Amino acid sequence: MAQTRTEDFRLADGRALRLTYAEPDRVTRGGLVVLHEARGITEAVLAMVAGLAAEGWLIVVPHLYEGGSAEVDHAEARDKVSELSGESVLAATDIAFAWLAEHKVNLDRIGVIGFELGGAVALVVAASRTIGAAVTVAGGGIIEPLSAGLPPLVEVAADLRVPWLGLYRTEGDDITEQQVEKLRDAAATASVATDVVRFAFETGGFEAWQRALNWFDAHLR
Repeated sequence: MAQTRTEDFRLADGRALRLTYAEPDRVTRGGLVVLHEARGITEAVLAMVAGLAAEGWLIVVPHLYEGGSAEVDHAEARDKVSELSGESVLAATDIAFAWLAEHKVNLDRIGVIGFELGGAVALVVAASRTIGAAVTVAGGGIIEPLSAGLPPLVEVAADLRVPWLGLYRTEGDDITEQQVEKLRDAAATASVATDVVRFAFETGGFEAWQRALNWFDAHLR
């Protein structure tokens, strides 16, 4: 498993954020910003980081809120998510992009990927920033936003600026088929490549992982 490190990163203009990162053992193919779930940097997030680093990507995880460096309980997670806004998550990812730029990764070779809360944030970023590609895994907040400061995803999907892939389970989440279809329809009106795939939780995990890797392979060059 790739070794992760955490540091407080500060830009010349004074902006600062805590970041967790992992470097590949071989030549860097590009950079990926991994957006953590509501409970912070969980074992599932670290597994995603390790897996992506093993594929040759330089990985950075911006801490979207204070305390994001460790897993928190569900009640605390709800409180932290409720404080997020579109401006705050974009500010955090902008600093992560700057960190990758300092490591010689150009914007067209940068992607974002997130699960659950991070998946929703990935779409918000993809609708507001021009990078290489984005992947959402089980991102909620499609019709009803995850916080008062975040937009419903269906309202920003048409504004997507970068190729975006949405991966949603067929069961096990609070996200309904109707919600996913509405998001698919909204994303299809964007001027970039989009795709929405539903997969079975028990048997489709490998397929979803491969689709995410293939999406980045196709668009980050």
